Amino acid sequence: MDSNKALSGVRVVDMTHVQSGPSCTQLLAWLGADVTKIEPPGRGDITRQQLRDKPGVDSLYFTMLNGNKKSLTLNLKDEEGKAIFTQLLKRSDVIVENFGPGVMDRLGFSWEKIQAINPRLIYASVKGFGPGRFENSKAYETVAQAMGGSMSTTGFEDGPPTSTGAQIGDSGTGVHLLAGILAALYQRVTTGKGQRVQVAMQDTVMNLVRVKFRDQQRLAAGPLGEYPNRTFGDEVPRSGNASGGGQPGWAVRTKPGGPNDYIYVIVQPQLWEPICNLIGKPELANDPEWSTPEARLPKLDKMFELIETWTMQHDKFEAMEKLNDLDVPCGPILSTKDLIEDEGLQARGMIVEVDHPQRGKYKTVGSPIYLSDSPVDIRRSPLLGEHTVEILCELDGYDEKKIDQLRAAGVV
Repeated sequence: MDSNKALSGVRVVDMTHVQSGPSCTQLLAWLGADVTKIEPPGRGDITRQQLRDKPGVDSLYFTMLNGNKKSLTLNLKDEEGKAIFTQLLKRSDVIVENFGPGVMDRLGFSWEKIQAINPRLIYASVKGFGPGRFENSKAYETVAQAMGGSMSTTGFEDGPPTSTGAQIGDSGTGVHLLAGILAALYQRVTTGKGQRVQVAMQDTVMNLVRVKFRDQQRLAAGPLGEYPNRTFGDEVPRSGNASGGGQPGWAVRTKPGGPNDYIYVIVQPQLWEPICNLIGKPELANDPEWSTPEARLPKLDKMFELIETWTMQHDKFEAMEKLNDLDVPCGPILSTKDLIEDEGLQARGMIVEVDHPQRGKYKTVGSPIYLSDSPVDIRRSPLLGEHTVEILCELDGYDEKKIDQLRAAGVV
């Protein structure tokens, strides 16, 4: 256990699988918590085998969401397994799970039972939906996006609802759950009691789509002027790459014209004249048809076409440099290849190379949270059951002989 980390001394029982839960518990582990991942004997977390790029080894799907953890294999349908699990709960601070509704109750570990075992324990859960008509429905990443307002507002006006590449339903929920756990740990300092922490994936997506609910209510006053759409109904429309804020923005093409050769440019009122000079259209700076935000608003498409005529003469990094010289908010569209090969991101630990005993070296995304007194050390994910003996030997009544018997019986 890391003694110099922010969450040093915090023990977490990790019952999570796939992405929403593991993204949360990996953050806890990065911040110094002692995280023990409980997995079914023989198979483990299903993502160990999903989307494999190499045969017979843990997939990148698993390794990139389960760093810095320990792995204990345990059959929770067996009475001996339940007894071991109970001991783990007694000594722990947090349990995190993202099973389907009712699974923990059917295993015999309801919230009431867990409270009786350890009143200080924080019980954190991810579910697809909160109480109501969908509460027993399954949710995956894109289902949460579909039902949280993201897909209906993502894409182009004449195209279908579109999911975002950012995993806002899964990993977004994991970050929200982390916030709830940390708050519960802090409150326990004064109350001495644990509590339930529950986050629904639909609710998380709604929180992240908050500005669209702002616009839903603004529709009552008329069309949304900052949107490029020509017509409006009674729902917030899809608006392509429009910024959705008070300043117009768009992704414009750059040379040489590849699939990600674009730069996103935002046009602030005070920068219109410098932009006009840069793109070779100085006469538009004081033209009443173009000189004010109100004049430009009905023809944003034409404005960005003019800017694009200039950006097509430069690659996206050259365009960024020239626009940055004018203090224009902008950013090139960076592909995953651009990012994973970026030396600056590697130097500051946002892209980290990890050595795995079975699959060799691979790259993972580092911690986006930087604490001055609690640096994050990115370590590899555990092999299935790698720490089973170590953890059981810390509990009452278990030695290597007993563990061999449990293994033979399929308990671990």
